Amino acid sequence: MRRGRRLGVDVGEARIGVASCDPDGLIATPVETVPGRDVPAARRRLAQLVAEYEPIEVVVGLPRSLGGGEGPAAARVRAFAERIARDVAPVRVRLVDERLSTVTATRGMRASGVKERKGRSRVDQAAAVVILQSALETERSSGRPPGQCVEVVV
Repeated sequence: MRRGRRLGVDVGEARIGVASCDPDGLIATPVETVPGRDVPAARRRLAQLVAEYEPIEVVVGLPRSLGGGEGPAAARVRAFAERIARDVAPVRVRLVDERLSTVTATRGMRASGVKERKGRSRVDQAAAVVILQSALETERSSGRPPGQCVEVVV
């Protein structure tokens, strides 16, 4: 397991959830929800968070269908991840499978008593935590960085 903090990102149309982990990569925690409709502002805020947290990489959840296919949402996230990779270089950006992360986050929040109406902005952070924690566990068990590295095209 590589040592270093990572940021996890759950990209939605309206909001972007962000999570971070400790330098040992043991546990992911929520950071904030970034408004996602203004893409340039969201990219600037994510770049600020990268500068503040100084992660070794940014892990972005890639929405796939249960069968593993990619649709329009995955294409949108790929394009967003490519732009973020340019914004935060030389910090690497990785795409990881995020199937059911929002469902898992919503169930966990509901189980802990968070009302759905109040929890909308926090569910994005919770989904980012699920994405990042899964990536950490994958790396810990495989010994390799999770997912696919986004190549920076200049």
